[in-house]
Amino acid sequence: MCVNCGLSWRDVLLLDNAKQMGRKILISGGGRCNFTNQNIETNAFLCGNRHFCKSALARFSQWDFIAMVERHGIEYHEKTLGQLFCNESAKEIVDMLKTECEWAGVNIQLRTEIVSITANDAGYLLQTSAGDYQCQSLVIATGGLSMPKLGATPFGYKVAEQFGLAVKPTSAALVPFTLHQADKDKFEQLAGIALPVIATAESGQSFKEAMLFTHRGLSGPAVLQISSYWRAGQKVSFNLLPETDFIAWLTATTAESPKLSFKNALSRILPKRLVEVLIEHGELPEKNLNQLGKGEISQIEQYLTYWQIAPNGTEGYRTAEVTLGGVDTDELSSKTMEAKKQPGLYFVGEVMDVSGWLGGYNFQWAWSSGYAAGEVA
Repeated sequence: MCVNCGLSWRDVLLLDNAKQMGRKILISGGGRCNFTNQNIETNAFLCGNRHFCKSALARFSQWDFIAMVERHGIEYHEKTLGQLFCNESAKEIVDMLKTECEWAGVNIQLRTEIVSITANDAGYLLQTSAGDYQCQSLVIATGGLSMPKLGATPFGYKVAEQFGLAVKPTSAALVPFTLHQADKDKFEQLAGIALPVIATAESGQSFKEAMLFTHRGLSGPAVLQISSYWRAGQKVSFNLLPETDFIAWLTATTAESPKLSFKNALSRILPKRLVEVLIEHGELPEKNLNQLGKGEISQIEQYLTYWQIAPNGTEGYRTAEVTLGGVDTDELSSKTMEAKKQPGLYFVGEVMDVSGWLGGYNFQWAWSSGYAAGEVA
């Protein structure tokens, strides 16, 4: 975005209160930065206006960012589901963005706190810890509330409200679930155990990825994804056997080893400790395979393919990868990201009510929305 402004022969100053550029980029993807996804589609973004993302994503797509990465000689690989990561380090992406800024003549100023913003006839006057600055266009790219240890604040929302723009309620997303005490006591001994599942929210949205038991609750890609669609008080269902036709498997296994215990049989296709815990708490029967009746088998299949749990909550912004809600997109132009009733004021990235799936979608929205604003700001 700054690069695009600079290339339009505007003087561009990037103000950042942090001591280091791109801290969220640097820690992302286990330090290798999942910088985009090959499968970017608008249905992978949660937004009050489902059409809002289309223009920006089309004008600066994942392929445009990939081309920039390749132009800088950064080697990368696909991990799963189209997710692209640096082979070496996330620092390569930060260095690339710094270089692009240098080429475009963008000035970067860190450790600068913005004290106040005032609109005037010339645009906007910013009072900062480093002095006053006058600008014609002001772009807010401050992110949401996720990961406060990296400097996340509600600053962007306050700017929007200052100029009369609506801000939608925010909540943590792409975040692990915590469990009610009874469930926590039951499953915390399984911490570290992961298995493939299909997680489904009450809304019907589902994701087929891994689930991880933790000391506090549930995590893993499937849980992080579904957390964006979960609301307090709702249940989430998990198909614990997404790759197995349970009835066909049980029929074949029983024919082969009729006196085999159900526990030992099921431990062939599910983690043994999970099976033991479910039997210990009476969720599954402790019998041999040839002792299971048809009705019982049907109940077991229903349980394993529709395992339900009601989360107590989430781990909150502390570990959330993104923030749901933010500046209402109805207040912004989908082509330029400019506030409709406040000329010269732009919002890009996570600060607005646009949140993507896990896997590089949120970074791509930052690149695309920033590019859209940079074309005109």
